[in-house]
This record gives sequence, structure tokens and C-alpha cells, in this order.
Amino acid sequence: MRVGTITRRVDPAAVLSFTVPLLVFLLTLAPSVTFFDSGEFLTAIHSLGIAHSPGYPLFIDYAKPFTWLPFGNIAFRANIATAVSASAACFGVYFITRYLLDREAESADQPLPSLYASGSALAASLAFAFSARLWLQSNHDKPYPLVSFMAAVVFYLLLRWRDRFDLGEECPYYVYAGAFICGLATGAHQTIVLLLPAYAWMIVSKQWRLIGRVKEIIIAVAFGVFGFAIQLHLPLRAIRHPLLNWGDPKTLDQFLWNLLRKGYPSEPPVRDLALLWKQLSAFNLPREFTWAGLALVLLGLFVSLKHRRNEVIAYLLGIVCSLLVIVGYFNSQPDMIFLTEEFFTPLYLLAAVFLGLGFHWLLTKGMSGIARNKLTSLPVKALAALFLLLLPSSICALNYYENDQSENYVAFDYATNTLRSLHQGSVLFTWGDSGAFPLWYLQGVERMREDLDLLHTPHLVFSWYLDAFPHLFSHSLLRSIPADSQAADTTLKLAIAEQLDWRPVFIDFSTRYSIPFPEYGLRQRGICYQLVKGGGSSPIPPDSVVWGLYSVRGYESQMGFRDLDTGKAILIYASSRMEAGETLLRLGRREDGAAELREAAAISPDLAPQVNQLLAAYGVRP
Repeated sequence: MRVGTITRRVDPAAVLSFTVPLLVFLLTLAPSVTFFDSGEFLTAIHSLGIAHSPGYPLFIDYAKPFTWLPFGNIAFRANIATAVSASAACFGVYFITRYLLDREAESADQPLPSLYASGSALAASLAFAFSARLWLQSNHDKPYPLVSFMAAVVFYLLLRWRDRFDLGEECPYYVYAGAFICGLATGAHQTIVLLLPAYAWMIVSKQWRLIGRVKEIIIAVAFGVFGFAIQLHLPLRAIRHPLLNWGDPKTLDQFLWNLLRKGYPSEPPVRDLALLWKQLSAFNLPREFTWAGLALVLLGLFVSLKHRRNEVIAYLLGIVCSLLVIVGYFNSQPDMIFLTEEFFTPLYLLAAVFLGLGFHWLLTKGMSGIARNKLTSLPVKALAALFLLLLPSSICALNYYENDQSENYVAFDYATNTLRSLHQGSVLFTWGDSGAFPLWYLQGVERMREDLDLLHTPHLVFSWYLDAFPHLFSHSLLRSIPADSQAADTTLKLAIAEQLDWRPVFIDFSTRYSIPFPEYGLRQRGICYQLVKGGGSSPIPPDSVVWGLYSVRGYESQMGFRDLDTGKAILIYASSRMEAGETLLRLGRREDGAAELREAAAISPDLAPQVNQLLAAYGVRP
């Protein structure tokens, strides 16, 4: 085949729907590990291990080849994997929108030239690319863009099946392929199951008698199970004892424990109308596409009712099912609602498709009075391009600053500074996930401070976690504590007592303020605390020299985005300096104490009133 023939078959708009988002995502990509699940995912990806329940095997297997890229650190390479999957999801918007528009053009009396369909689909793709939720997921390691792309592929396959069915062609392989992808997608994120009712509606609404085709249903289920076999990654890798082996799912009981998320018991909050509204507001089309974008989505849904009514119903069914499960069943705590916002990404992808249909309808009506031979003239095309790109450009401008993580070294530097705080051969007990996971990445992947033992307090109650540290817990009394009485504070105190006699024991800031330690003295070393026998009846001078070892880039940069844990990390720096300053003032070291307090106010201006109050209490001029 000649090169010219190939290039004529390439759709430039389709290429742009992938490459433009990818370019922007790479420009705003996080350069290293970030907070939340990032460090844990990266450690699992690097070792082909098992992440937190439900394990995310497909996401880990997908991202692993990117770690072989010959540039950047492992975290940066894995972040590229997410940027690629997010760009693929944007391409998914394009090919679904373009397919629907092409099918409409076949039945239209005087359809617009195909370049307007391409432009509308591209505009929808870019609007989705620059939406707040997808963009934020694209610039560091996240599984949601991958599952969104797979959801788009299934939707497209079912569209093809429906149209071929209308032509009298039996093409069950489209359904079988969709079932396989659904099963496979559970390895990226289990929220794919929330779209199954929508997919089922797209099938049975074509002909209700299809429910009676038992053989084909069995084959489809078999393909789904075949895709679901990606979950075998969990026991097969657990047998190999990877670096991260969450839940050690090599037995059936542990496999189900991991898959069914049994390690996260929680008491749902008492829900009032205010909390219900916050939970429902997690699905927020105006926030993602602006109010103008919402109007286009609604317009696209409305104009699709004539020829694509059941596809519209399927989408609305997906929204209802997602809200019933995510809001109704999960009933998230108020401070955890932001985590559920990511679950709606596949719904935003499909919303972008209808947004593209709304764009094209407006173009069709707006150009109805233009002569056919002028529709391809340069002025008309330029005006249409301006109209189509106005919304994506506006969304991009609104979200760029907040989603630019190219200078986000907060988690990397926070973990590095923590490691610099510790003596040789120490053990550090951590509490929150975001305080622990970046440390796991730095030690396990980047091979920093391998002389240390990093122990995560909430996991000390699990035997699989103790098994990961045989040199510490092979004969520990922790194994003799009944499972029903394994409270985190009890296990922590016992683990500390077993190790304090033969090595330095440290706790992080979160542990320091989660559990009281009246039986120990606390010697502050930056953002960590060394436990000292003898109680805390008198203040121990902080080791202020450690501040000189710290990188300040993590809290002095002007990065736009500030998630919950990024803000907490910066506040921990400031609070630690303030605590050190107050201790020094109590010990009579007024000049050193005042310097620490002023540094705290410089890091977090919100603490300035407390700093001034402390300075005044000790007779120091603010």
C-alpha cells in the first residue's frame, strides 16, 4: 500500500483527539510520587505486586511496561502510563461521537460535510480532556482513565451490535467482546459493574426476546469470566512474595478478603439532607464542563431521543445505578466524599459524547441557510472551528493552573525529609496512608534508606502484614493477641516495647497526635519524634539541626493544585516548627524558639495568630 493511500485514510481529527490531550497531560504531569494511593500503586507496579483491595491487577500489569522507559524515575514513567490511558479515553469520546454522527448522516436529507462531524467529535473529546476530574487523574498514577476507556469501547461495541442487528445481521461477537472487556476492566476498577445495567439495556431494548437466548447468554458470561481471570494475578503474584503483597491473597480466603474489600470496615455516617446533597453533588456536570457544557449535554440528550432513545435511557440508567450504589450504598463520610468523585469518570466520558452531539446539532441549525458549496469555504470553516473550540479552550483555561502538577514535589520531598530525620537502623511507625505510601516508594523502588524498617500502624493487626517482616515479628507477642481485641493503639504500644531496647524508635507526626505516649519522652527531629524511655515529665530539646537537611522545595513551590493531603503536609511542616519553637521557649531559649515560630508562620500564614500569641506569652516581640 502506498504512503499516500495510508495518509488519506488517516483521520486527522482522530489523531488530534489523542495527541492534543496527551501533550497537555505530559506538560502537567507530576514528576514523581504524589499523595493518597500513589506511592503504594507505584510500589505495586514496580514489583508487579498487589495494591490495596481489590488489588487493581489490570492497572498494575498495564503500567508495568512503562517503567521500562529509558528516562525519568519510576514514578514519572508510571505517571506517563496514566496520561496515555487518559488520552485513550479522550479518543474514546471521539470515535463514539463520530460513529453516531456518521450513522445520523446516512439518514439525513442534506447532512453537513464530514469535517463538521469530525470537528464536533474533536471538540467533545477536548472538552472531556480538560475537564477537572479527568485532567486531575491524568497527571499521576490512577486507574480511572483506563477503566473509562474500556467503558467507552464496550459502549461502542454495543452500538455497532445494535446497528448491525437493525440490518438483520446476527453479530453476537460484539457482545462477547464487550463481556470480555467488562470482566477485564474489573482489574482496573470494580466500578465498571455499575454500567452493566446500562449495557444490558442496550441489548434487551433492541428485542426483549433476546433474554431467552440461553446459549448466547452463557457464552457471553463465559467471556466475561475469561476477562475476569485477570484477578488470577493476585494469587499467582502472592506466591512469589512481591515487594508489595497487600493481603497476601494466595489462599482462597485471603483472595476473597482482598477482592471483596473486607479490610476496610467502617461505620457509615448518619445521613441527613445536607450530607445527602454533598454526596449527590459528587456527580457534577457543570463543574466538569461548565454550565454551557451542561446545556450542550442536555441538548445532545434531547436531540438523540428521536433516533437513539434507548442509548439515552442507557446513559441515564448508568447515572441512576451509579448514584444508588455510590451514594445510597457507600454513604461516604463527609471528608471522604471527594474520593467518590473519581468513580463517575466513565459517566463524564459518555456525557462528553452527548455534548458533541449537541455541538453538531447547533452547527446543523446554524448553517441551514448557507449554500452547500460555501460550507467548505475557509471563512465558514474558520467560524465553525472558533465556535467548536471556544468551550474546550475555556475549560482548559479554567482548570490548567489547578491541574498543573509539573512542580509537585510535595510528597517526594515530604517522604525524603522524613527519611533524613531518622538515625541509622531505626524503625519508623506511620499512621496515615499518605504519610506511609511515599516512604514505601522511596525505600522499595528508589532504594533509599534500606537500613530502616517502615511499619504502618493500622496494618499491625493483620497476620499477612506481620509475615512481611519475619525479622521483627516471627516470635512477636502481636501474634498472640486475639483478633477481636487487636486495636491499633494496643498493637502499636506492644510493637514499640519489643523494639525500643535495641534500636531507635520513631513515630511520624500523625502518630504523635493520634495516640498519647505518656510513658515515653519525645525528642523531636523535624517532622518525626524519637521515643525515649522515662516518660515525658520534662521537655526534651528538639534536634533543630535536622531542619538544615530538609528540602524546602516541597512547601515553597507555587504549584497550583492543593489536595487534602498536600495541604496537610505543608501544615505538618509549619506545626512541627511551631512545636519546636514552643519547646525551646519553655526551655528558655528565646531567640531559637522565636526563630522557629517565625519560620512556622512563613510556611503557613494561617498559623500567624497562634505564633504571635505564643511569642507574646513568652514576652517576645512578634
